[in-house]
Amino acid sequence: MFKIYPCNILLITISFHRQSSAILWLYYSIFVSTKLIILIQPPIDIESLWSLSNEEFLPTCKKVFQWQVQHNPVYQKWVQLMKHQEHLTNEVNQIPFLPISFFKTYDVFVGDQPTTLFESSGTTQDVVSKHWVNNTAIYEASFLKCFQLFYGAPADYCVIGLLPSYLERNHSSLVYMVNELIKKSNHPDSDFYLDDFTSLDKVLKKLENQKQKVWLIGVSFALIDFSAVFPQQLNNTIVVETGGMKGRKQELTKMELHTLLATQLGTQKIHSEYGMTELLSQAYSKGDGIFICPPWMKVLVSDEDDPTLLKSIGRGVLHIIDLANLYSCSFIATQDLGEINEDGSFQVLGRVDASDRRGCSLLVV
Repeated sequence: MFKIYPCNILLITISFHRQSSAILWLYYSIFVSTKLIILIQPPIDIESLWSLSNEEFLPTCKKVFQWQVQHNPVYQKWVQLMKHQEHLTNEVNQIPFLPISFFKTYDVFVGDQPTTLFESSGTTQDVVSKHWVNNTAIYEASFLKCFQLFYGAPADYCVIGLLPSYLERNHSSLVYMVNELIKKSNHPDSDFYLDDFTSLDKVLKKLENQKQKVWLIGVSFALIDFSAVFPQQLNNTIVVETGGMKGRKQELTKMELHTLLATQLGTQKIHSEYGMTELLSQAYSKGDGIFICPPWMKVLVSDEDDPTLLKSIGRGVLHIIDLANLYSCSFIATQDLGEINEDGSFQVLGRVDASDRRGCSLLVV
């Protein structure tokens, strides 16, 4: 049987019956040029992720965990080293989280070698992380559903990307996301503006006069540079910073950055996006640096001295569950320090001491 999925490659679903165990095995087969890539059928309905309830989150995590332990060699080895038995996992905080640094030294994926590669935006001295992605349709569904959840339809906005450092690099997952949002917005002025501040100033003034809603996402240093040269009074624009000072300027706290940008651009609040190359989902803050996750994403914190002690409230090192990360690893221990509030929202407080600087997260308290 054949199924056509919304992506740039042909997906064919093949099913067959293993008589000895009477189990129906389903496989996705992806043809890319002349290479056949087998994608093992995940243990869950992918579409169900986007409306996952709190009650369904733990059972779904257990299914994904057990499946990734079975089919992801790197994660399987890590779980074995942690001396953890997959059938003993009864709580989310009992699941072993893969250190994010593994994405720098290992190829982390399920099944055959993927063909799509996303790389982190670290400085030139850094060893970048590599995230191999088997099915970009899952990534697209994740960030589109997330955008709709927080902001509504992309078609309601003119989407502008001010991401010069990311566009200078290949394989940026952020550029991929913003490019798709630009296309979905279908607005003639939606585009990447690099460092062409004069053109961006003209476009923003025109859109303000038209009372057109604008979603402007930018790397921090570019937003600072633009707002210094062309201060604005933006009444119809949502400004979203995605970090990334990259050592180019004196680093500011989140509060200092947001105060500066809000003053220069005439907005009440500065929004933020929390995402990374190793994830296929994002959390958004609509102000004050308080992030909220979509239903298929959750954050825990661990003690800096004992990463095995995880909790759902308090301060510590952020551990991310991203169920959209089906074909790599959904359970990742980051190097970000944060605080989780009682309602599940969280704040990013800085970086773990001596951890590598990342292009997407260089703001410190």
